[in-house]
Amino acid sequence: RVNTRSELGATVTKVLLLLLLLLLLLRMESLSMLFVLSCELHSSPLHRHRLEGRRMSRVEGLRANSSQFTLEGEPFRILGGSIHYFRVPRAYWEDRLLKMKACGLNTLTTYVPWNMHEPERGAFHFEDQLDLEAYLRLAGSLGLWVILRPGPYICAEWDLGGLPSWLLRDPNMKLRTTYPRFTDAVNSFFNQLIKKVVPHQYSEGGPIIAVQVENEYGSYAKDGQYMPFIKEALLSRGITELLLTSDNKEGLKHGGVKGGIPHKPKMVMEYWSGWFDLWGDLHHVYTAEDVVTEILKLDMSINLYVFHGGTNFGFMSGASAVGMPAPKPMVTSYDYDAPLSEAGDYTAKYHLLRNVFSRYHGECWCVCCRVGNPTSSVSLSLSLPSPFISPLKLILLPLKSERPVNMENLPVNNNNGQSYGYTLYETSITSEGTLNSKNNIRDRALVFVAKHFVGVLDYKTQELSLPDGKGKRILSLMVENCGRVNYGNTLDEQRKGLVGDIELNKRPLRDFIIRSLDMKPGFVNRFTSGHWMSMRQRPTFPSFFQARLYVNSPPKDTFIKLPGWSKGVVFINGKNLGRYWSIGPQQTLYVPGPWLHRGDNQLVVFEEQETDGKIQFTSSPDYGMAADVQ
Repeated sequence: RVNTRSELGATVTKVLLLLLLLLLLLRMESLSMLFVLSCELHSSPLHRHRLEGRRMSRVEGLRANSSQFTLEGEPFRILGGSIHYFRVPRAYWEDRLLKMKACGLNTLTTYVPWNMHEPERGAFHFEDQLDLEAYLRLAGSLGLWVILRPGPYICAEWDLGGLPSWLLRDPNMKLRTTYPRFTDAVNSFFNQLIKKVVPHQYSEGGPIIAVQVENEYGSYAKDGQYMPFIKEALLSRGITELLLTSDNKEGLKHGGVKGGIPHKPKMVMEYWSGWFDLWGDLHHVYTAEDVVTEILKLDMSINLYVFHGGTNFGFMSGASAVGMPAPKPMVTSYDYDAPLSEAGDYTAKYHLLRNVFSRYHGECWCVCCRVGNPTSSVSLSLSLPSPFISPLKLILLPLKSERPVNMENLPVNNNNGQSYGYTLYETSITSEGTLNSKNNIRDRALVFVAKHFVGVLDYKTQELSLPDGKGKRILSLMVENCGRVNYGNTLDEQRKGLVGDIELNKRPLRDFIIRSLDMKPGFVNRFTSGHWMSMRQRPTFPSFFQARLYVNSPPKDTFIKLPGWSKGVVFINGKNLGRYWSIGPQQTLYVPGPWLHRGDNQLVVFEEQETDGKIQFTSSPDYGMAADVQ
C-alpha cells in the first residue's frame, strides 16, 4: 500500500508539472501573438487575415458584391499604391515596399512591361531586375496585398505603352485589337507570364487579390471584341481572382468587361499623386495638402498613382501626343512628385498621407530609415575617344538599302529590328541645296555633310540648307528614337528612324548605308574597349567620353549633373542611366548606390553636340522650374 501511494504521488506530480508546462507554453504563445500584433497595424481586419494567413482557410477572396469590398466576407477598403519593379533597382525593392506599408497602405499595384519581358519575339526574361515572382513573394512576405496590371498594354508613360516594338515590323499591325498577328503575340506572351502569376493568387495562398484586364481601353476602343479576348486569355490560363478595369469617366462606357467590377463599390484606380514631365516643359508638382484633401472627400478605396515612381532607366521613357501638334518625349526621371521621391526618400506628402491613413487603422507600426545617401567622395579622370563616325564604321556592320528602312524593320537583333537608341543613315550627294525631311524623321536627326555638322531636323524643323562643296560628299543623318507615344490613338504609327523618303532639291535620296546604334550594354562595352584620346585634344561631335569614377567608401546613392553638356546618354558600369538634355526641366540623373562599387567605376557619356568636359555629383536632384498640376 505504501508503494501504491508513492506511485500515485509521482503520477500526480508529473501531471501537475505537465499542466504547468502547458500553461507556460500558452503564456508564451499569447505573448508571441501580442508581439506580432504590436508589429502590425492595429486591429485591422486586413492584417488579422494576414496574421492568420498560414493557418486560415482562404474561402472567399476580394469581392465586390455590395457597396463596399469584402475580403473573407469582412468589409475591406483598398488603400493601394503603385510601385513598378522595373523602375526601381532590385536591391531597393524591400525598402520601398516597407515604406509603403509604414505609410498605412495595404495593397501594392504594379504593371508588367511586355517589352522588357520579351524584347525579341520568343525570347523571354523573368530574372534579376525582371523577376516578377520574387517581387510578388516579397510583397506577400511583408503583408501587402497585390493588384496586378499585366496589360498587355500598360501606358505607364513607358515606350509604346509597354508593347514590344517588334510588333511594328508588320506593316499592317493593328495594336490592341483582335488582329490575328497581335492576338497570336499576346497569347504567346501570356503563356509565359500567367503561369508565373497563378501560384501567387489569393486562392493559392499568395498576395494577388485582383487582376486588371488591359488598361484604359475605353479611351482607345477600336475593337469591341478585344476586351473579351483579353479577359478570356486571363481566365483560361488560371486567373481566378476578382477582375477589374481602369478608365476615365468617358472611357467607362467602352472599357469594361462582363464579370468585372460593376458601378459599386467605387474605387479610384489611379488617384494621381503628381504628374509626369516632358522635355522642354516645366516640372509638375501637386501640393501635398491638395492630395490629402481630395482623398478625405472621396472616402472610398483608392490606388495612389504613383506612391513611388522611380526612374525610366535606359530608353524606356514614352512620349505624349495628347493635345499637341507633334509628340513630346518624357524625361528620364519618374519622380512624379510622389510621396516617396525618385531615390526613395520621404517627402512632406508622405508624412501627411501617413496621418490620413492612420485614421483607417490606427498608428502605423514602423518608420523606416533612409537607405540611400549621397556618395561621400568621388574623384574623376576623363579621357576622350576618337571622333564619332570613324570608330563606329569599324565596329558596326553596315546595312545597304536603296531606300530608307525604319528602325523596327532593320535586319538586326535576330530579325527583330532595332527597338531603341540611334540609327545612322549615310548616302552620297554631289550638290548643295535644300534637304527636306517630308516629316519622315522619327524623331530627331543630327545632319552632317562630310562630317561637318549642318543642323537638326525634327517635327518642327523639316528643311535645312546644305553647303556647297566639291565632288562627292557623304551626307549623314543620325536619327534618334526619343520615345514612342504611350497613350492615344497613334500607337500603330510609332515606327522610328527614317520612315519614308527624304529629299534633296525635291529628289528622293537613294542608296543608303545604315548602322544601328542601339547602345545595348554589349555595344557600349565593345566600344569602350577601343582607343581613347586625351581630353586635351579638341573633340568632334557626336562622341563618347569615358571617365573613371573613384569611390573611396561604401557606395550610396548620388545624382550626376552635366551643366556644360548639351544632350546625350550616361552609362555607369555598363548600365544605362538614361537621357539628359540641357533644355530641361530635369538637370540631374539618379545614380543608384547598388550600381556602383568601391574603387574604380566606369562612366561613359555619349554627347551629341558640345561639352565643357566637367561632370558634377550632387546629393539632391534638380528637376527644374516647377509648375502646379492643373
